Amino acid sequence: MSETEIKVPNIGDFKDVEIIEVLVSEGQILQKNDPVITIESDKSSVEIPSNFEGKIKSLKLKVGDKVSEGDLILIIENKSQTEKSEEEKPNIEKEFKKIKVIKPEIKQPSSVKQAQSSSHEVPSASPKARKFARELGVDITQVEGSEKDGRVIENDIKKFVLSKPKNINETKDDKRNKIKNEFEHSDFGEIEIKDIPRVKKLSSTYLINSWTTIPHVTNHDEADITEMENFRSSLTNMYTGEKIKITPLAFIIKALVASLKKFPSFNSSIDEIETGKMTLKKYFHIGIAVDTPNGLMVPKIRNVNNKKISLLSKELKEVSELCRNLKIDKKELFGGSMTITSLGGIGGSFFTPIINFPEVAILGVGKSQKKQIFINGKFQTRTMLPISLSYDHRIIDGAEAARFNNDLKENLGKNFAYKLAV
Repeated sequence: MSETEIKVPNIGDFKDVEIIEVLVSEGQILQKNDPVITIESDKSSVEIPSNFEGKIKSLKLKVGDKVSEGDLILIIENKSQTEKSEEEKPNIEKEFKKIKVIKPEIKQPSSVKQAQSSSHEVPSASPKARKFARELGVDITQVEGSEKDGRVIENDIKKFVLSKPKNINETKDDKRNKIKNEFEHSDFGEIEIKDIPRVKKLSSTYLINSWTTIPHVTNHDEADITEMENFRSSLTNMYTGEKIKITPLAFIIKALVASLKKFPSFNSSIDEIETGKMTLKKYFHIGIAVDTPNGLMVPKIRNVNNKKISLLSKELKEVSELCRNLKIDKKELFGGSMTITSLGGIGGSFFTPIINFPEVAILGVGKSQKKQIFINGKFQTRTMLPISLSYDHRIIDGAEAARFNNDLKENLGKNFAYKLAV
């Protein structure tokens, strides 16, 4: 029986290039120019095609092997021998087709499916698209291609990923089939296994849903809070003369609500984008991210627009204490307008906060710093507050977000702080 060897062709100066995909299996009918393996260097990924056609007798390489020019990939039987063999077994071919019809109902590991699939079942895709799928942890065989002959492009992979959050709750089989490390952590040294705090386990589902469902964009800016801080530090009790301690966060909450009134789209929700409807909220319930030993919790301060600064400051302390003692009512963690997450008490400047679904925006606040700012032809020492506004780009565009930030800065700036205290 005539046999033909398929070897690695001239790949330039590259040597010992890693195989990242084997696109064929033994027994498969191979057509000329069908891709057989994908190799990846530091610069690019390339599919190696076959120069011959026939039936694959044996594969000589596997994923992870390193190859250079001239290395043997596989051996195929002469096409004429293959055709003769196929003509002698017409009934087997028919039965094989019947088996393939019911194949999708059989749950098998992806490696087994690949071994049993024929050449036209391997989706056509460029090395770039295949690499993009690998980086996202997507099995490209499950992606439906939109191009000619079902060819998969990057946009198809993005759509596939975005369709997944609708099924947030994984089955036990899904969890068992996740990719695991080749080695255990204990292979490298001493380790300790601890339970993940319950609050973090519960919040992880919401965080994943928010990050994968909402197209996040973050605008970074700085607000001049010099006058606000001067006003805050000057507050005293008119009867006792003692200084009144009001957290800066209370002023930020009031300033945020003033901006939400001016930009109502920030105080909205979209439960399903397919409906083409958005919910505009007439209430102003601000979520506050509270750092607790058990994880991050986001209680809501209700009806902020009707409360004075002193009352807000008091409520902030109360709900923070309830969260740290795990005594907060579950209902108080839902039904917000917008969330504020502050690192001011810890440190840091700009970051990218994740939107608290189904809200459409979140404000991140860093630690204020005194800086030299050039104003009216000279440098002045000003207290500057870093702010990071993340927003849902499906509802809010960049220009609107910039205008919102500018309005918020005005609300925190000169001659406005005293109004917020009323």
